Amino acid sequence: MAENRAGTPRGPRFSFMWFWALVAVGIISASLFGETEGRPIEGDWDMINGLVENGCVERIEVRDRENANVYLTKAMVDSLAKDERFKGMPTTGAHIQFNTGGDVQDFREQIERAEARAAENGIEAEKVKIKYLRSEKGWGEYLIEFLPWILIILVWFFIMRAMMRGAGGGAGGGGGLMNVGKARAQMADKNNKEKVTFKDVAGLEEAKVEIMEIVDFLKKADKYKALGAKIPKGALLAGPPGTGKTLLAKAVAGEANVPFLSISGSDFVEMFVGVGASRVRDLFEQAKKVAPCIVFIDEIDAIGRARGKNSGFSGNDERENTLNQLLTEMDGFQTNTGVIVLAATNRVDILDKALMRAGRFDRQIEVGLPDVKERKEIFDVHLKRLKLDKKLDREFLAKQTPGFAGADIANVCNEAALIAARNDKDCVTQEDFLAAIDRIVGGLERRNMPMTAKERRATAIHEAGHATVMWRLKNCDPVLKITIIPRGRSLGATWYLPEERVNHNVEHFMHKLAGLLGGRIAEQLLLDITSTGAINDLERTTKTAYAMVAYYGMSPKVGNISFYDATGQRDMFTKPFSEQTAVTIDEEVRRIVEEAVELTRRIITEERENIERLADLLLDKETIFSEDVEAILGKSAQQIEKELNSTEEESVNQEHKTEEVESEVLSTNEGDITYIVEPAKPENESDKTE
Repeated sequence: MAENRAGTPRGPRFSFMWFWALVAVGIISASLFGETEGRPIEGDWDMINGLVENGCVERIEVRDRENANVYLTKAMVDSLAKDERFKGMPTTGAHIQFNTGGDVQDFREQIERAEARAAENGIEAEKVKIKYLRSEKGWGEYLIEFLPWILIILVWFFIMRAMMRGAGGGAGGGGGLMNVGKARAQMADKNNKEKVTFKDVAGLEEAKVEIMEIVDFLKKADKYKALGAKIPKGALLAGPPGTGKTLLAKAVAGEANVPFLSISGSDFVEMFVGVGASRVRDLFEQAKKVAPCIVFIDEIDAIGRARGKNSGFSGNDERENTLNQLLTEMDGFQTNTGVIVLAATNRVDILDKALMRAGRFDRQIEVGLPDVKERKEIFDVHLKRLKLDKKLDREFLAKQTPGFAGADIANVCNEAALIAARNDKDCVTQEDFLAAIDRIVGGLERRNMPMTAKERRATAIHEAGHATVMWRLKNCDPVLKITIIPRGRSLGATWYLPEERVNHNVEHFMHKLAGLLGGRIAEQLLLDITSTGAINDLERTTKTAYAMVAYYGMSPKVGNISFYDATGQRDMFTKPFSEQTAVTIDEEVRRIVEEAVELTRRIITEERENIERLADLLLDKETIFSEDVEAILGKSAQQIEKELNSTEEESVNQEHKTEEVESEVLSTNEGDITYIVEPAKPENESDKTE
């Protein structure tokens, strides 16, 4: 309810729109549902001719050449009351009405012929008096006639009023039709008690430092201006989905004491022409009014896609117009002092180059997948709200989730809590988290899936082949567990812990290919079958081999050439190499795969008995762990390599310590006196370096 200047509430404002609406409803109701009693009955020419021949008609009134009202004699009214044809005929006023057809001359001639027939029949009656009238419409009839036009005018008036209200409501106000061109940016509330801060963002230390510099510039602008530094125009947060880009922007809104306007890139897209550019202009107008401020555009790839790409497939350049307006607002003739633009995307490769240049987005902040340390910090954030088992090892959980983004870890925590609740547990245990990881990565368990004994045996041999090859090759990832319980679309799985390597060589890839082919080769050598269960393994093998040849330059025949397109601007219908080079690539891929097959076949042949033992153990327990595999195969190649590396590191460290001890014996001369300074000895044995 509105208030007047004195602060007292005012009642609702009366609108004449309601008055006119009620008048229209009343008129329509009166015309449609009015009283029908006393109306003349409907007749036709035959009835009128018969009445005239019998001398029953006193007079006829013809209105507007068509509508005729017949008045009967009083004697005939009483006599015709008993006739069914004249049932409901009024006793006063006009008794019968009919349509003449509009031909007055013909109507008159027919009446005269009926009177002549009456005279021939010896009926004495006065001639029928015919009176021609012209009707005059009342105000109600005129209103009904013009009611459609009145309604059209009222609707037009309502629309124009709404448009004027929207045009004069300013940014974000009014809610009228003209607000279709207004930006739908949300202003962050400074007084929100549940706001996100940098404490709620685990990991992303480098990204937080970059962002904090921008926030600090807004808070302490004088410190930077004194040195001649200019405020950055914008910063782009780029990275895979779920890594925390939007969360980082929310933290900026919580940390900064300046206005924070957030909007999604899809909010600029509309079916009306020119709306996107209009919303961009309105967004920056809002920002200028509250500057200094931060504008955050989430999923900017919705409007920032590279221009001119695939232009032949679309004749609509509305998206390009929106992008052009955004480029102009960020760095055009008009300077936007104090307006910093933050944007987030996971498709940085498709963004327009003009948008990425310095002066628009001065900084591109990479928000990548977290490492093991950052994953532990993320687990610490999401585990605060859970009732946990005291024996829960958070470092172990961080090691079990390589390649997981922040959103994936949050999903793991929630899924683990659901599993614990489903099993009626008092707290969430480590087994619940492992089950949650299996559920997210592999899919739902399908224990009731119908499988024959032969199919289960083949699955066990397949997974045992994978595990054995990976166990014997040092560059394969360590095996965690093996299962033949169907999960998702797979009949079994070999779980391993991917090592977070930064760089890979040919040997790494060859061992990886051998591990992928272990299941197929084991089936062929031990069971003499070739099944469809290895389709995923073959797909990954083929992609890896092609990447080695076409991307990483690991083929002597192809050479040190890479056909990888990091920009994503290459036409999908053309290849960057000739047909002869394509044949060479195919030959090299086949050679690499065959070499991996020979390596796998050699390991499977040597470990045939152990694979059989692993398969029997799988058929018995359905799921076995690395300890069970080690009991059959001994130490893994990864363990042996790790022990050798640790021994070498210890020897190297010991040599360095000896050199450091010798270098710490210092000789200093002060005049004629010589001092020998020896290193301090440790106070107890625990302080010694091994």
